[in-house]
Amino acid sequence: MATAVFYHHTRSAIEDTLRTVLRRAMGQGWRVMIRSPDADMLSVLDAALWLGDETEFLPHGLAGGPHDADQPVLLGSGTVGNGAQGLVLLDGAVSEAREAEGLSRVWVLFDGADEQALTRARGLWRLLPVAEYWSEETGRWEKKAAKP
Repeated sequence: MATAVFYHHTRSAIEDTLRTVLRRAMGQGWRVMIRSPDADMLSVLDAALWLGDETEFLPHGLAGGPHDADQPVLLGSGTVGNGAQGLVLLDGAVSEAREAEGLSRVWVLFDGADEQALTRARGLWRLLPVAEYWSEETGRWEKKAAKP
């Protein structure tokens, strides 16, 4: 079963945390799926991941193309299509328990100013047996809770 890592955003942009998570995952040789039900958000992330100099580039693609299985990072709303070891959940996206069993890590990134996002994250926290909760309320990321 994957460890779920919850990032409760109150100061930084989700895109910044996502970039850090992706670099670490890719440094371990993992492929990652980014899942969101919001097509506009996926387009924004697609553009954001192209920005920066060559050292910051994160190879990726939007799901639905002919090379989904080859993408180190795949952005989409459906099933994992790139053999990912990690799954990022945004905007209320969910993962089935069976899907998470085959992953090494699931990241849940949510906006602390969005009451619906908080409610969804709390519900998901209750369902997952192995999880960490990180908050940036003090200005830097700190682990606030873990289970088991």
